Amino acid sequence: MGTALVVEDCLTDLQIITQCLQQEGIKVLTADSGEDALMKLSSQKPDVIVLDVVLPGRSGFEVCRDIKDAANTKSIPVVICSTKHGEMDKFWGMKQGADAYIGKPIDQAELLRTVKQLIRS
Repeated sequence: MGTALVVEDCLTDLQIITQCLQQEGIKVLTADSGEDALMKLSSQKPDVIVLDVVLPGRSGFEVCRDIKDAANTKSIPVVICSTKHGEMDKFWGMKQGADAYIGKPIDQAELLRTVKQLIRS
């Protein structure tokens, strides 16, 4: 079905997202910080990235911008999943290049629908 890189520093959220995706046959790579994610992207190219906003070090917004600015990763779709899901947060996330924005607590059906759609396109 494809591969997703899940960037999440909360172990509970990481387990929920990982299990949800794996049950649908999606291979999951994980990173617990933006720096870790960017390092993994230098050697692996997932089909989609599920990215938290509140991370240690650099924010998910900054990481998303870096992913979309780099020639070798700009075509990888990014789904931001965050507790920060006000209209301004969503606007800012999309402005950084995110392809989708999902609020937490995560609606697993919405997450799967979004990830599958982005992997297909």
